[in-house]
Amino acid sequence: MGKSYEGERKRLVERLKRHGYIKSREVEEAFLSVPRERFVPEENERFAYADTPLEIGYGQTISAPHMIAIMCEHLELRKGLKVLEVGAGSGYHAGIVAHIVGKEGHVYTIERIGELARMARENLKKAGIENVTVVEGDGSLGLPEFAPYDRIYVTCAAPSIPKPLEEQLKVDGIILIPVGRAFCTLIKGKKTKEGLETKEICGCAFVPLIGKYGFNEFSKSL
Repeated sequence: MGKSYEGERKRLVERLKRHGYIKSREVEEAFLSVPRERFVPEENERFAYADTPLEIGYGQTISAPHMIAIMCEHLELRKGLKVLEVGAGSGYHAGIVAHIVGKEGHVYTIERIGELARMARENLKKAGIENVTVVEGDGSLGLPEFAPYDRIYVTCAAPSIPKPLEEQLKVDGIILIPVGRAFCTLIKGKKTKEGLETKEICGCAFVPLIGKYGFNEFSKSL
């Protein structure tokens, strides 16, 4: 039997609530239910409940818990929604969202790095989360085969909101995306019949979105 992290998980949730990152019961329950230690490399497992990003290999990170909480709250998630995530990473963020939308809902997540896509599938399976589909591909193109989506969120920084993502969002749907380079701004958009109404949420730091509507491979480290 491995170490139990239940106490650390509860203490993290209490800190996130105290600082106002977790506001809703739905997000709180998801953070208490999804084991973050299953989604980090073994050498970083002891840091699973530190409120900090952690390296997961291939130049990628698992986001800090407070940023995941901010995004989940602003997505206004509820049971039964169909959600697209761009940037699966290790699968943790998708697992949190999948818990909130429930078995009636589904999360589709796209990851450009094949090894991470396989890791995310394995981690989600180990955690017993079944309502997530992990696809390998260019996340800046979205996943038109499963569109339209009630919610779309991006876990990497883009130069602007990719047009395919806007097109794949339902009217009255919400998109969350970091825009900028490294230090960027989290943008929330709500789709209307006239287009996308956007507002700035907060500053943030994310790895770059690589792809046709993101940054190119050469410029990602510049």
